[in-house]
Amino acid sequence: MTHTNEGRTANEAYGPLPCPRLTGMSGRDLFCPPRRIRRGAALTLVFASILATGAATGSFDAPDRKSPSQATGTESVGSVGHDKAGNSKADNDKDVADAAAEAMADGESPVEAAERAVSRSGDRWGAVYSPGEYEEFEEALDGAYTGVGLWARRERDGRIEVAGVREGSPADAAGIRKGDRLRSVDGKRVDGRPVTEVVALLRGDATDAAAGTAVSLGLERGTRAWTETVRRARLSTEPVTVRELAADVTVINVAAFTKGSGELVRNAVTRAPSGARIVLDLRGNSGGLVAEAVTAASAFLDGGLVATYDVRGEQRALHAEPGGDTSRPLVALVDGGTMSAAELLTGALQDRGRAVVVGSRTFGKGSVQMPSRLPDGSVAELTVGHYRTPSGRSVDGSGITPDLEVEEGVLERAETVLSGLGAPS
Repeated sequence: MTHTNEGRTANEAYGPLPCPRLTGMSGRDLFCPPRRIRRGAALTLVFASILATGAATGSFDAPDRKSPSQATGTESVGSVGHDKAGNSKADNDKDVADAAAEAMADGESPVEAAERAVSRSGDRWGAVYSPGEYEEFEEALDGAYTGVGLWARRERDGRIEVAGVREGSPADAAGIRKGDRLRSVDGKRVDGRPVTEVVALLRGDATDAAAGTAVSLGLERGTRAWTETVRRARLSTEPVTVRELAADVTVINVAAFTKGSGELVRNAVTRAPSGARIVLDLRGNSGGLVAEAVTAASAFLDGGLVATYDVRGEQRALHAEPGGDTSRPLVALVDGGTMSAAELLTGALQDRGRAVVVGSRTFGKGSVQMPSRLPDGSVAELTVGHYRTPSGRSVDGSGITPDLEVEEGVLERAETVLSGLGAPS
């Protein structure tokens, strides 16, 4: 997540960042020229396992806008958080901004200096983006991007694994499969790197990442290790797909919470055949726009709490819109690739007793990042808080445990569970 308070950020020397808009997007739409800045705030749930073909962040609408998916209540719950070294989050923000400014004054790379400061902070999800990288982040949320067509995630041991491959993409044509290990990109080892850095390597520099440019991938599958050269292509996302698993079971697969995906979920529920039970497949969904996840929750809930989040000691709440379908039996499928905004949705459906969650433990990414513009125009994001499910559970580091843990034959087990839940009332 990325949060700002009344249009201001921690590094006030470089001005407030957000330019609020209805979608509350991060990226270039939040970073407007100073003369155009308006009051407001945007909250973003940045998912760590990002579309390697087009990284994405998620966001809430600005709290001062009248939106059903925004935070609606605020109360003080404590003081500003501290990192493991005892430094406040605001201190970390200042350290990164100062490091970048000093490097720029000395003729050195402000991005590299900021990255070193982030590394010293011990922030697992902290990251620094060039202006071009952050711009591409936002583009991906529009559903169009230049890339190779694979999703990547970092395992707990630091290895980078292919979380999914887009059908018809360059990665698909090259025979790359889900579960393959990504060892290097253009000869650079990726083990231990934040996924955001891996994304940047896969996409290339902003000046040379056009469709048709080549990228060399070092891969591993079992005992086989090989290098594959693929060419980037202009791709579009299909965040939500719908199919009939059986005469009375509709499967709604949500690959990522990009713009408009929440409404697509609502439409899919509305258009499902009368009497159909629903399988909401969130496996491999690495997150996206939180506002879209809240809209998706509104498809299944009649209002009420979806999640709470804290940022610098302030707690806010996210609520679903009233009028969702609460009668259809619902199973949510999850796995280790279910992250961030997708975990927020899963936690809401589970805690509210709306869905039976089936699959394996989710990743456990529930931290809040705040973006700060550095003097050279790049963007640093540092962790400033966390979100919780309606019952108060913390997701960060622990994930969500399914009601029914299943490794194989997940869809078949989902059908069995649905048959036991009865018909829609």
